[in-house]
Amino acid sequence: MRLTIALGGNAILKPGQKGTAAEQMNNVYQSCLQIGELAASGHEIVITHGNGPQVGNILLQQAAASKIPALPLDFCGAQTQGFIGYMIQNSLLNVFKDKNIKLHSTSVVTQVLVDQDDPAFDTPSKPVGPFFDKAHAKKQEKEKGEKWVEDSGRGWRRVVPSPQPLKIMEKDLINDLIENKRIVIAAGGGGIPVVEKENELKGVEAVIDKDRAGCILAQNTDSDFFLILTDVDNVMINYGTAEEKALGEITIEEIEKHLSEGQFGRGSMAPKVESAVKFVREGGKKAVITSLNKVSGAVKGEAGTIIVK
Repeated sequence: MRLTIALGGNAILKPGQKGTAAEQMNNVYQSCLQIGELAASGHEIVITHGNGPQVGNILLQQAAASKIPALPLDFCGAQTQGFIGYMIQNSLLNVFKDKNIKLHSTSVVTQVLVDQDDPAFDTPSKPVGPFFDKAHAKKQEKEKGEKWVEDSGRGWRRVVPSPQPLKIMEKDLINDLIENKRIVIAAGGGGIPVVEKENELKGVEAVIDKDRAGCILAQNTDSDFFLILTDVDNVMINYGTAEEKALGEITIEEIEKHLSEGQFGRGSMAPKVESAVKFVREGGKKAVITSLNKVSGAVKGEAGTIIVK
């Protein structure tokens, strides 16, 4: 089967860690041990990943290095696709060498088309980067036209648009690589958002939700399964209450009912559920939301929240 696997943030950087290169590489290697098992079983694999903490660190580094011109978000996203892709490639290569498996992987710096008229551009809502004081936020708003908001008493943070992904621009290249038995790492961090202007593609200051982009990647590569790996084994309803319940196999209609009731957090689980539903509704066989250590069982239909028609 062809699998698109969306790695959650804890596959790269765990809560409480400083984010050193050694920490991130070790986390990625542990994740790739699981992916290596799937590849060894004969599955075709496409990997995508988050990049929130990594982009945040780049923005913090830029703020500290005042003598060096800051790079826009599309450049920062491209940077993270490169070094996170390297960590996954390196880890997979070592996993395969240990198992004497002759497989190779490659990373594709991926642009994702969005609509320049997407309403998200009128209402920036996605927080990016570190926290600053109010004076810094107001200075950035005045001098650079950015939008900043106060975040739960923790400080001020920049917010940017989060438009809907429409198309993976490198999809033909990615499919060629898959057909040639390569494991492909693509659309990291939701991809680099680009709009079409005067018959040219231009990067924009925005962040695409990684799970929504992962769904488009799965569709554009004709994947059978779309696996969203996060930090919980199952999607929950009535979370944190005495009636808390883990969802196993569930139909689109059933999980959408829970979604309409507000069971899932808008900034956390809801986009994952919506992306999984979209994939199945529009032709995918199954979508699974689960944790990394349950991925093998999820592919066999034995673990996670499995969304079916």
